Parts: sequence; C-alpha cells; structure tokens
Amino acid sequence: MEETPMTIADAAYLTGLFDGEGCVTYKQYVDRKRKDRPRRYKVWRIALEMSMTDEGVIRWVHEVTGVGTVRLNVKNKSPSSKPHWKDQWRWRCSHRDALKIAKIMWPYAIVKLHKLEQIIDHYEPRAQELGDNVVDLENERFIRTQWP
Repeated sequence: MEETPMTIADAAYLTGLFDGEGCVTYKQYVDRKRKDRPRRYKVWRIALEMSMTDEGVIRWVHEVTGVGTVRLNVKNKSPSSKPHWKDQWRWRCSHRDALKIAKIMWPYAIVKLHKLEQIIDHYEPRAQELGDNVVDLENERFIRTQWP
C-alpha cells in the first residue's frame, strides 16, 4: 500500500476521531495457548483500534497512517442481533505500528492521552538502546507550549 504523507491537519483530525471512536489496548496478560512456550508466560497486548459504520472514514485512516488492517464486522449474523444494527468497519494496528501512530497523535490527544503515553513510554527505553529515533516527550511538550 502506498503511504500518503500525513499533514498536521490530518494528524489533528485523526486524533479527534480516535479520541471519540478509538480504543487503546495496553495490557499485560498471561498466555497459555502456545505449545512451544512454558505453560504460563506474560505477553504485552498493545494495539490501537477504531470502529465505525462509515467505511470511507476507516479507509481514509488506513490510507493516511499507512499501517494496520481494515476489517468488516458483520453485526446481523448472530440470532441475538437487532435488525437496526449496522455493520462496522474496524481499523487496527499493533505493537511498533501502534507506537508510530501514538507518537503522531500524542500532541493532539486529550481523552486518550494517558494511554498513548503508556505505549510511547513502553517502547522508548528499548528504542534508545537500539539507537532508533524516538520522541523526547519533555522536549516535545516544551516545543508545543511555545507554538502560537
């Protein structure tokens, strides 16, 4: 997929959508499913997800971010579903892709700010050891407060 360059307006709009319709998963849990691992071991689940009935908006999110997957969640399959329920489109990204998007949304986030910071803080020490470019949150906060 060809990635469209993201503008500041795109990042701010994406963050507003995500603050209202998105979900941040940052959780450590015990996994017991894999046969090649010990019976119980800890795994991090780190993901960003957004769901809505408007396919065009979800496709735009996928196009502008350049990461993640888009899936259709059909609502009227189960017998307990209501006739007025609409199908949902879902965009989801995880792990390092979630870090990339969290750093883009971080300056504009309000509702999901704390969870986005958890993802950034989770990866930042490891990235510094590897020599990757990582956002310095304190410096970034200072720069953002100086903008008119």
